[in-house]
Amino acid sequence: MNETPMPDDKTGLVEADDRALKVRAQYEQIEQRVLGRTWTLPELALGFTNDAAYVGRLVLAAERTWDIDGDVDAELRHKLAECLWWVFVLADRLDVDMPEAYEATMDRIGDGLRRTLQSMPKG
Repeated sequence: MNETPMPDDKTGLVEADDRALKVRAQYEQIEQRVLGRTWTLPELALGFTNDAAYVGRLVLAAERTWDIDGDVDAELRHKLAECLWWVFVLADRLDVDMPEAYEATMDRIGDGLRRTLQSMPKG
């Protein structure tokens, strides 16, 4: 019986990373036409931090402690996805293999949490 090989855990992240960089390439074309250059690494980082900060406000809006115009759920989905896009873009500019880094980090955190839980009394 032929079994279809299971993709490794980071396949989805590799695809997301590739797609993020294709979108970034389109932004770079626009920047080149408008600015005569592409955004610098600090400008990219500022774009990310701006969107990440807005996620904080959207969380407050979702908890009904901050009012915004529009659909909070739709805005949250959009901004969270945009923040993920920024992470891929920044990782690329900083030569970080984000799918590999994510997998290694989750493995390390998961192992540490398992050890912590095993050492704790059950209850």
